[in-house]
Amino acid sequence: MKPAPFEYHAPTSIEEAIGLLQRYGTDARLLAGGQSLVPMMNFRVAAPATIIDVGRIPGLARIVEDGGAIRIGAMVRQRAVEFSPLIAEKLPLLRDAVQLVGHLPTRSRGTIGGSVAHADPSAEIPMVLRALDGEVVARGSAGERRIPAADFFCDALTTALAPDEILLEVRLPVMPAGAGWAVEEFSRRHGDFAIAAVAATVLRNGGGSVEAQIACAGVASRPLRLGAAEEIVRARGLDLDAVKEAAAQAVTGIEPLSDQAASGEFRLHLLQVLTRRALLRAAERAS
Repeated sequence: MKPAPFEYHAPTSIEEAIGLLQRYGTDARLLAGGQSLVPMMNFRVAAPATIIDVGRIPGLARIVEDGGAIRIGAMVRQRAVEFSPLIAEKLPLLRDAVQLVGHLPTRSRGTIGGSVAHADPSAEIPMVLRALDGEVVARGSAGERRIPAADFFCDALTTALAPDEILLEVRLPVMPAGAGWAVEEFSRRHGDFAIAAVAATVLRNGGGSVEAQIACAGVASRPLRLGAAEEIVRARGLDLDAVKEAAAQAVTGIEPLSDQAASGEFRLHLLQVLTRRALLRAAERAS
């Protein structure tokens, strides 16, 4: 199929793009990598009257370290993240997660900002933002603001962005030296949407204490932190019994999705299995 007719604009500045969003309102959609929007338009699941292509705006495709954070521009291609030495050194959890995103053509065109703003419940990059307490930088007619990942993802395909706001970059804190990490995912085939996925980091502190950050995707309508599992690890460490208990508690308070891909019950089962695997793998990598 082909998309419904639409107007096309290619602004060359953030201000021009914001002005177009103000002019066309909810009839407009931003185009970044197009790996989600274009198929939706072709199948007419989405039929925006106006497309605003932000690919020609300079300065949105940089990966830089700024103090204790890595700043990733909205137009950075996922393939660039996959092979960035800076990401590999400072954010190996993100590097591993990006390798699970779709297929090579998808990652070659898909952007970090596009994935985050699209907010697909099964997407790996939003899951990493939740796990690492990242944040999103957005700008609109009211100015620029920083939105914590915990507040950014509201529901399936729904974010805290205002109608005239543009996502400029995501910021992720550098992972501590000695931290272990792992991403575990279950899908029907490699490259398919995740039916369930878990991202975890662990850090052994002095005195035997352990810090843990665990998030999931594909299970609920948005990426979630698994707070109950984190508390078990902090209280009991990373021995096998503690990890099993943390995995059992991972499902606490979650309302699972149920659709043609999997039942909610199966997703919760996968969440327990993947949490256990992720924690054990992260523990092996932790210094």
